[in-house]
Amino acid sequence: MTDEDEQALRAKLAKLGEEHRDLDVAIKALMESGARDPLQLSRLKKRKLLLKDQISKIEDSFLPDIIA
Repeated sequence: MTDEDEQALRAKLAKLGEEHRDLDVAIKALMESGARDPLQLSRLKKRKLLLKDQISKIEDSFLPDIIA
């Protein structure tokens, strides 16, 4: 992996992390407000899980492969 590739992945990782945190705040706000929309809440949670998977995949790419 080149330095440019790593910088691009780190930038993407930061963007995904920010979006993940924003979704967390939105989910909490939706749950705390009296108007609970189960479909919207489900979609937000699903999107948050997808982001978490993408973040994990990128973070794993930074770890070296270790042969045990």
